[in-house]
Amino acid sequence: MNKKLITKSIIIFSVAGLAGFFLFGQIARANFFSDFINRMLPPASEKPVENKVVPYEATDAYESAMIKTVEEASQSVVSIVISKDLPVIEQCPYNPFGNLPPEYQQFFGDISGFTQPCQKGTKKQEVGGGTGFIISEDGMILTNKHVVSDEKAEYTVLMNDGKKYTAKILARDPLQDLAVAKIQATGLKPLKLGDSDSIKLGQTAIVIGNALGEFRNTVSRGIISGLSRKITATDGAQSESLEGLIQTDAAINPGNSGGPILNLRGEVIGVSVAMATNAQSIGFAIPINKAKRDINSVKASGKIIFPYLGVRYMAITDDLAEKEKLTVKRGALVRGNESGAGVLKDSPAYKAGIKAEDIILEVNGEKIDEDNSLSALLQKYNVGDKVKLKILRDSKEIEIEVALEEKK
Repeated sequence: MNKKLITKSIIIFSVAGLAGFFLFGQIARANFFSDFINRMLPPASEKPVENKVVPYEATDAYESAMIKTVEEASQSVVSIVISKDLPVIEQCPYNPFGNLPPEYQQFFGDISGFTQPCQKGTKKQEVGGGTGFIISEDGMILTNKHVVSDEKAEYTVLMNDGKKYTAKILARDPLQDLAVAKIQATGLKPLKLGDSDSIKLGQTAIVIGNALGEFRNTVSRGIISGLSRKITATDGAQSESLEGLIQTDAAINPGNSGGPILNLRGEVIGVSVAMATNAQSIGFAIPINKAKRDINSVKASGKIIFPYLGVRYMAITDDLAEKEKLTVKRGALVRGNESGAGVLKDSPAYKAGIKAEDIILEVNGEKIDEDNSLSALLQKYNVGDKVKLKILRDSKEIEIEVALEEKK
């Protein structure tokens, strides 16, 4: 067989095959594009499908409860804007040689370019902000005392619907960081108050507030991460010891102060009060049960009435017990200081016979310790209540009954 023929035959078949390949490719491409276009375009007999907006729906019971709580509570959470008359400072013409005799001032030429800051009247300006929440249909609002502490400031309440009201401060609690304000409004929806004594570690905590004094009704969520916390809080100007607090990892930012912490039933279980600036996600709240007496007191009398024992004391610690050679390591040592005597004259303690250097160990059976100070235990009671105090006097335990009075 002739090799050239074989070769040619291979070439011929190859060329034929190549031509067939190109022809097949052209047909395939035509069929592909035709099929693609047919797929993209709806049949002539069908109408284009319309894009329908489907409303968002929660996918589980937990999320539904969260959304419902926030929607219902937000209309009862308010922003509090703090305003003051502040000096308006401008640059005014200034003669640096004004103290010289007139005959010498002529040697200094043009002094029109000299200026110095000077006050040009006053102007009302916003100086801060916080949060509060409605506790009565006729406009009573609970917030923190440090939010409304300035008696010379004016306070404006911004509702969730945009309405503005001037607020009057009815009462500031002298013992707790709580205050009650009032606006002229009716038909409002107060938040439900829960039971902070029944909360559990790990349960959901929902925080709503005026974050940074700018973002109204900001919502954050977390859990109850600690109970009965004791801290020293400061606002840069003054410090205050707070005890029996709720701890949460829900974000509490500046401006949240005075806002509610809610459970999944939409009940207030705490009032946001402080955050740890050198940590992540550690915030604190005053248990709502501590606020209920203030609320009821203001509703009944227009002021906050709290029980008064009438002693100055030192909380006993290990160090104090060792230094003073005490026989107990916990309790309240009745002792005077630079402010006055240990037992105030004509006070309930004075009338009941409590003496300086007595050590108060218990109040109605509850021990005084690092978690429960004498002041904190007394706050559980009302004016007129009688409490039994267990007292250590001259190495002997005795019981004394005291009728608590209102501090004048």
